[in-house]
Amino acid sequence: MAMPFFESAYLPTHRSGLLRRKAEQARERLSACTLCPRRCGVDRVAGETGVCQTGRLAWVSSFNPHFGEEAPLVGEHGSGTVFFTHCNLLCLFCQNFDISHQGIGQEVADEQLADIMLSLQRQGCHNINFVTPSHVVPQVLTALDIAASRGLNAPLVYNSGGYDLPETLELLDGVIDIYMPDFKFWDHEIARKTCAAADYPEVARQALKEMHRQVGDLVVNDDGIACRGLLVRHLVLPGGMADTRQVMRFIAQKISPRTYVNVMSQYRPCGRAREVPGLEAPLAPAEYRRAVNEALEEGITRLDRPHRVLRWV
Repeated sequence: MAMPFFESAYLPTHRSGLLRRKAEQARERLSACTLCPRRCGVDRVAGETGVCQTGRLAWVSSFNPHFGEEAPLVGEHGSGTVFFTHCNLLCLFCQNFDISHQGIGQEVADEQLADIMLSLQRQGCHNINFVTPSHVVPQVLTALDIAASRGLNAPLVYNSGGYDLPETLELLDGVIDIYMPDFKFWDHEIARKTCAAADYPEVARQALKEMHRQVGDLVVNDDGIACRGLLVRHLVLPGGMADTRQVMRFIAQKISPRTYVNVMSQYRPCGRAREVPGLEAPLAPAEYRRAVNEALEEGITRLDRPHRVLRWV
């Protein structure tokens, strides 16, 4: 389905003054932070930090045109990724363990974050891709209002672990063009063991519903570049620990069978993964093929580069 004309969702929101009001509302929540399901309640404005180890200012580890993202995001010029330091979920097996757990990066003022967005746009990136933004929504909104006043018009990607509160996502309605959450696992005990978040499966289900309500199924332009919609990532874990079939059934039946899904094959034991029995070894090729088949059997057919399976033959 092609879109003949596209304007980023945040532009009319900015012109009306609503984006600034949304930023103000988000910043108010920092003084007793309940932005994410952790609900730490710390005063981040005063420099206190909770699980995400982030105070008033966002931290950024890197930003650049990225060519390893999903096909509809990358195109010819890459996805303009902004990797935020720290995380509100903290999976033990995180492949960016140095960024999420060890805090590699530096604080950036809101004006600096706006400059980063504009720099990526000037480099020709097809979108601005916020990686792990759940804990920095106020900073993103504030910087976006600045950047929009200076000519930013690229689509925005909200690339999260799926551990997002619907009430925080509501602040992003009319702001985010493309949601790209993970749906990591279905079983609450696996979630407890791997990220101390037993509520993750239910939180992710509600988050996906809210995201899809806002943006619908993924829409691409005539060049195959995503303009708007939902794209879901699912990392296949060894031993069926991600419960791929249950996740795909939920997406097909409760979100949309037209959901664009990336069934990801690249699990390897990073960080503290070996502390969890079953996560000591990389994913076996047969397990990945099985997961792709489960997605197809449950009615999910818009798979990102499903030909990757052939690399395992």
